[in-house]
Amino acid sequence: MGPLHALNALFEEEDTWMPAYFVGHGSPMNGIEDNEFSRSWTALAASTPKPKAILCISAHWLTRGTAVTAMQTPQTIHDFGGFPQELFNVQYPAPGDPTIARWTADAIQSTTVDMDQDWGLDHGTWTILRHMYPNADIPVLQLSIDYTQPPAYHYQLAREIQTLRKKGVLIIGSGNMVHNLGMVDFARLNENYGFDWALEMNDLFKKAILEKRHEDLVAYQKLSKYATLAIPSLDHYLPLIYTLGLQLPDEKMHFFNDRAVAGSLTMTSVAWEGKS
Repeated sequence: MGPLHALNALFEEEDTWMPAYFVGHGSPMNGIEDNEFSRSWTALAASTPKPKAILCISAHWLTRGTAVTAMQTPQTIHDFGGFPQELFNVQYPAPGDPTIARWTADAIQSTTVDMDQDWGLDHGTWTILRHMYPNADIPVLQLSIDYTQPPAYHYQLAREIQTLRKKGVLIIGSGNMVHNLGMVDFARLNENYGFDWALEMNDLFKKAILEKRHEDLVAYQKLSKYATLAIPSLDHYLPLIYTLGLQLPDEKMHFFNDRAVAGSLTMTSVAWEGKS
């Protein structure tokens, strides 16, 4: 049995498609706090078939070109500053899987995907997964975001990895639908509070998602004069574009954690529920 045949045998198609999630991850502190967001992540995992592996597209791994983590033991990356030591002490020792990394890379035909040995799991990934899968017993990989490419490129790339959902892989995009750190009201960081423009943009995003107007979400600047205020940079928005590209025809979906915090951030998340 050749390597490619063995790889395909490992990933035989299942009867159902795994769900796919866009998760608003918000503050790194959500990784250690017991709050409405972390509790919803725990509940989400309880309603999800146990995946063979998890592939996360995090706002916090931007590269020139595309890469996938391919090490056996990915490190836990504490890519933030100014937080309590308790947060820096967290380790999420989920295994990686070089074989799954290679399969993921082979599924992408539009570009060459590098097998990365240096990155690991950043806080866009582990702050969520330690609540969803606290035993860290499922292989976790990250797919990087090529910051040199426009949203349409990422949408099409996501279409290429859609087939992973049929092979037992849970794909998660981790970012925030509205994300303007420069305008955060830190005095109201834990409050359910959004500036008028942030709430308007969030509602426009949700409406377009419900109506499956993916082309409008790809060309988000045309949705409103507030679009670039809500998305001053693409890093936290592109994970949503990836999950839109994963959506199946007639697939049910629902929103969760649908609220704003600190004025200029929204935690609104989307679950595409999979299909039999």
